[in-house]
Amino acid sequence: MNKYKELVQQRISITIDSWFERKGVEEQELYRFFHNLKGTSGTVGLIDIQHYAEDKLLLFQEDSSAIIQYNDWAKHVYPLIQFFEENQESAVNEGNTISDVVDVSDVMSKRILIIDSDIEFTAYLKEVLEKRLYPVSIALSAATGLKFFYDRKPALILLNVYLPESNGIEELKQIVLKAKQDHIPIIVISSKQSKQQIIEAYRAGAMDYLSKSIDPDILLAIIDNRLQMKLDWERSIVIDELTGAYNRKHFNLVLNHLISEYERSGANFSVVMLDLDHFKRINDTYGHLMGDEVLKRCIVTFQNIIRQGDVLCRYGGEEFVLLLPHTNALESEAIVQLMREQFSQVLFRAETESFYVTFSSGISEINARNNHPEKLVEEADQALYKAKRSGRNQTVIYHEELGIGSEPDLHVMIIDDDAIMRQIIAKPFLSWQPSANMNVNVTEFSDGTSFIQSDWYKPGDKFILLLDGTMPGLDGMDVLRQVRNSHPEQDILIVMLTARNNQADIVHALQIGADDYIIKPFYQEELLSRVERLVHRILH
Repeated sequence: MNKYKELVQQRISITIDSWFERKGVEEQELYRFFHNLKGTSGTVGLIDIQHYAEDKLLLFQEDSSAIIQYNDWAKHVYPLIQFFEENQESAVNEGNTISDVVDVSDVMSKRILIIDSDIEFTAYLKEVLEKRLYPVSIALSAATGLKFFYDRKPALILLNVYLPESNGIEELKQIVLKAKQDHIPIIVISSKQSKQQIIEAYRAGAMDYLSKSIDPDILLAIIDNRLQMKLDWERSIVIDELTGAYNRKHFNLVLNHLISEYERSGANFSVVMLDLDHFKRINDTYGHLMGDEVLKRCIVTFQNIIRQGDVLCRYGGEEFVLLLPHTNALESEAIVQLMREQFSQVLFRAETESFYVTFSSGISEINARNNHPEKLVEEADQALYKAKRSGRNQTVIYHEELGIGSEPDLHVMIIDDDAIMRQIIAKPFLSWQPSANMNVNVTEFSDGTSFIQSDWYKPGDKFILLLDGTMPGLDGMDVLRQVRNSHPEQDILIVMLTARNNQADIVHALQIGADDYIIKPFYQEELLSRVERLVHRILH
């Protein structure tokens, strides 16, 4: 009976390869495929394949000529390949379905392209590779190989140097030129083993040069190694080095993909922005090494809770973003609540004391009105801001009313005894708008005393103090100290502007609460740029 099971596997593989050549597959072909598979697999004892085929038959019409695109038929057919993996049968029998134990994207991402005119050798290689569950495409000519390369973007290429109609080295150069961006390994496999040929292949960009007589187990070990190297490289460019979460580059890629899937099939998803509460205070109190430890423990905790397929990224600083496919806003809120409960139990130990950390979060769900990356992120960010303004350590789901009048006023306060300097400082901020719905008010004070005595602070609003370090009466350092001692730090950004360039003065100002220290003279553009880099501290 094993012989017939192998024939079923071969038929599945042949069908996939033939469909791969085409732009799409008619729905009735998918119906017939699963209909035949249901009968055959049941006959030869592949009961789980039979049940899988029965389930899939319900999805397709017997007489429909509608064209099913590759991404749509592959997710139903590719899981069958991995069913034949070692120990796969036991995994299915333990209560998992085929779809539960198969990562379809993983199978598809391991496709190997063989470019060789030797039909017997390519058939032999195909058999060897498919037993290890590598999907294989065969091109018997260089031209076909190039076409397959563009159409299928294989994970690895096995190339014969000498092809009948073309010099394989030239084809290799063309493929390498196109493959560099994707870092696709190329292994030359040839019966020709001259020193000059090997040198040319390596110089053209081959990763390995192997003999056709190579032991199949060694070949498989080399292929496994090269694909792992490719995977490690791919991970290295999308992983945040400190936390191990995905980085912003990967977030942008996945978000665009999810939006495309929504536009194509209506598959919903949610975006969750998360921000650690009072993280600057943790850095200032316990040091940056402890801050790094908080970030790392945060990610470990979150990753133990989120599901396979969810994507957790470090968005910047202490801010993270979570993409939840096939999940609406209320379902996302439940997942975030589990994350909050677990993270609230993590005890951090500094040298002299212990502490806990909380986070705030905002959720935005995809819909026909916001199906654009910037809009989705903006909505989640507005919901996050609402969560922080409402007391932190909570989650807010975005709704349209949040975007109306939800931003606080931002007050830029210039405290300097030089009237001309006040005008120079004020100019770039008169037309400045750091976010779409925020009002910016610019106010000038001629000395520190009049500022402190004024009714300048309004709870709920945000403030940027541009403070001269040297003034008659109440000195800039005294103003800085009084503000930090009597008002919430998260609402106020303080930038010292002074002609003092003594290093000790600078360090002292930063120690008692200044966010930045700018030496006069300075350019207006420089001042605005420095403030823009800092303002996120009080706006989120």
